[in-house]
Amino acid sequence: MGEADIHTVVYSKNVVEFVTVAREYCELIEEVNITPTADNMSKMQKILPLVYLKAALLPKTEKVLDEELRKYVTELDYNVWQQRWLSALGEYDSYYEVFDPGIQFGEETVTASISESLMDIYQDLKDFITTYSLGYEAIMNDALFDCVYHFEDSWGQRLVNVLRAIHKLVIDEVEYPSGKQNNEENVVKKSIGKDDWVNGFWNTQSSEE
Repeated sequence: MGEADIHTVVYSKNVVEFVTVAREYCELIEEVNITPTADNMSKMQKILPLVYLKAALLPKTEKVLDEELRKYVTELDYNVWQQRWLSALGEYDSYYEVFDPGIQFGEETVTASISESLMDIYQDLKDFITTYSLGYEAIMNDALFDCVYHFEDSWGQRLVNVLRAIHKLVIDEVEYPSGKQNNEENVVKKSIGKDDWVNGFWNTQSSEE
């Protein structure tokens, strides 16, 4: 791929919109300790379909660098956020999975975890938006390649699976272990400069709720 082709791909409308939605998702994950769990789940019910839609619209590209990209979400990061979501969800973290690629034609029942599913998605999206934000187009291109690959191979399926469980919890209006978990040390500042269409989306949803 030439430099002009890479520039066109990484700054295309679909990629920029995906970056915006992915950032919103990651911020929602990181707000688990400062927002009531019911509110978080209601927002998650709305953002997950957007993440899937925008990921499905991402352009295909080719890798241009020989070396692997740096991973920014460490195992410690993963475990810390997963435990916070597990604590927030309590008994509602587990759900029965109806589709597992490994046993899709078997009769075995699989129990999955909402917190782990959300973190699997978060891990790929956080790595992507962090790498994308560096501004080096070759690196941005390869980050896009990796993100699309992992969407098709793993976290896309995980997203549609966990959305089913979240939909049920939101509709049933379940009571979580604590209505609100305040932890001022873990406040994550909302990013500035969001696209107007995203602001419009959240404002519309807020007025409807």
